[in-house]
Amino acid sequence: MKNYEIEAAWEYHNGTKHPNGILLDRLHTYHPANRPLPYKIYKNRPQIKLTADKRPSGVATLDAISDNTSNENARQVPDLAILSKILFFSGGITKTLRFSPPLGDVDFRAASCTGALYHIEMYVVCTDIPGLESGVYYFDPKNLSLVMLRKGDYRKILSNATASEPFVLRSPVTLVFTDIFSRNSIKYQAREYRHAFWDCGTILSNSLAVTSAHRLCSKLILGFVDSEVNLLLGLDGKNEAALALLTLGHVEQDLPSPPPLDKIAEPQEDGLEFSAINNMHESSSLTESHQVSIWRKKMDNKPSKTGKEAIKLADYIITDASLEETIIRRGSTRKFSHDSISLEHLSTILKRSTGSVVSDFEDDTINDIYVIANAVDGIEQGAYFYNKKNNSLEILKKGDFRSVSGHLGLDQSLPYDASVALFFMADLQKVLEHFGNRGYRVAQIDASIMGGRMYLASYALHIGATGLTFYDDEVTEFLSPHASNKNTMFMIALGKKAKS
Repeated sequence: MKNYEIEAAWEYHNGTKHPNGILLDRLHTYHPANRPLPYKIYKNRPQIKLTADKRPSGVATLDAISDNTSNENARQVPDLAILSKILFFSGGITKTLRFSPPLGDVDFRAASCTGALYHIEMYVVCTDIPGLESGVYYFDPKNLSLVMLRKGDYRKILSNATASEPFVLRSPVTLVFTDIFSRNSIKYQAREYRHAFWDCGTILSNSLAVTSAHRLCSKLILGFVDSEVNLLLGLDGKNEAALALLTLGHVEQDLPSPPPLDKIAEPQEDGLEFSAINNMHESSSLTESHQVSIWRKKMDNKPSKTGKEAIKLADYIITDASLEETIIRRGSTRKFSHDSISLEHLSTILKRSTGSVVSDFEDDTINDIYVIANAVDGIEQGAYFYNKKNNSLEILKKGDFRSVSGHLGLDQSLPYDASVALFFMADLQKVLEHFGNRGYRVAQIDASIMGGRMYLASYALHIGATGLTFYDDEVTEFLSPHASNKNTMFMIALGKKAKS
């Protein structure tokens, strides 16, 4: 099986490392005037207008992000109103800011995206639910509508593509998240394939939180026959491809045979092409349902080695900041002050953001979290390992590493100024041996969901946050020997926002 020829993942990962990855051109430039249109435009298709219900659900942000429910007491079938809220607070437009030419007005969405290029798209595959008939739909964030691509119940195609995964088999609604590679690669080149899962995972953290707030059971699915899902959505799999599925709700009914799959005229996207992205995606694709069954198995993990000194985290901050208000207020911090955050702030963010997600890879230890504390009241400056099992910070090295965190974050001022820099790191060799090249998708999206939750937790606590890129090998080197066998999947900086 090509998926388990894991040299492909290593070639891609090593080739897209900063600063000298051979798949990256250091002379490449991007000008905002070349920013692609961040929307798909389907012509002459029925549209169902959605309502942007921004009223608070009554569920606090910190509760919503830490409770990914799958229990039998959860709501079984979402109606159109709830589906609209999930879509809006995942990928809807929450604000429009005016910039000088050539950018002009820029629509910002509910979840952050690298370069504000918004290359992740969302689709809905459903049976009849209150307010919406069965079909395949594209979520149009610009017009806040669902564009009907296919009429009829096509859920059996998703079920077959996931080897009859029970949650997919019984889900009345499944969201499909895709990536338009060219939109993001125009700026970030071949490294875009990392961004695909960073940004998809960040959006998913919102989707999971809203789903939880409305007591809908859900499950994240990364194992599926890629070509079958792409065909259902009318995608070519080269410029745009499916990345993840999220089931919503539960029904006990047999799936009907789907109508025929007619061709869907897909809007054309213009942009640079990077064969490395297509090669990596193809190498991590599953081609038959029995491969999905083989792939879907729990990884046998041993706890990460522990340090000698540890600070037990116990005191947490309670805030009633609603999920909806937090998402609307959220943004990527552009300048941090050097002011400290409290240990209680950091403890709350770590504890609330790192709970497990119900998924088909069934693991909560894919990524470990490392912390460089520049200014946290209650602990010394230094580098720490967050032991999720013991809920403690283990001291790796003490000292003022503000300059180090700035350098590791690609020599940017943001991680230098921030109170905390956090690195999500995975034993990539172990992940790839277990999940094959598709494990690269797993490791990236697992990290970015936690990072997305940290965005929300931080803003609920009135702290700033921003995701960053990094010098891969230098992060490992600095955090070794503890992190000597690990690779960085995601980085985020937290701290007080500087006053403008």
